[in-house]
Amino acid sequence: MSRVRLPAAAVLALLTCLPGCSSAPTAVEGCMGERAVGAASGQLAGTYRGEGDAEGVTLTLKAPQSKPGSGTVTVHDWPTGDWYRSELGETFDGSGTWSVVQGGTSATEFAHLSLSFTAPQRFLKGDTLDSLSIAQGDGRTYLYADDDPDICPAFRLQLQGD
Repeated sequence: MSRVRLPAAAVLALLTCLPGCSSAPTAVEGCMGERAVGAASGQLAGTYRGEGDAEGVTLTLKAPQSKPGSGTVTVHDWPTGDWYRSELGETFDGSGTWSVVQGGTSATEFAHLSLSFTAPQRFLKGDTLDSLSIAQGDGRTYLYADDDPDICPAFRLQLQGD
């Protein structure tokens, strides 16, 4: 029985990270930045454009100086929840308010953005995507649906101008 010897270059290629692979501790950090423990209004205010499953979606956060950590939100092509899908269609344009829920002191408690839609008028809380996680890194800010920490989030929005 003979042994097959791989050239050193082949062994090195097998041991190094494949293209697209990251040495980041989580998939979120590998594709967007670190998950935020806290965030201020000034860091989050602006217009976000969707990527991945959020392609075509826009979200605009406005923050009054008198009330830090909250403000008004407008959305375009936001995903409709099951309850109103027959009435509104797959997506809707709407508005409401937002606030930052700061993370806790443990290593698993991160900040998130809480959305409360007031338009369309009869929108029920929890009937659409109304909580987004926050990631920041390399001068970029993302809001995303935190579905699976092992993969890059499919529904993500990047702050424009970053």
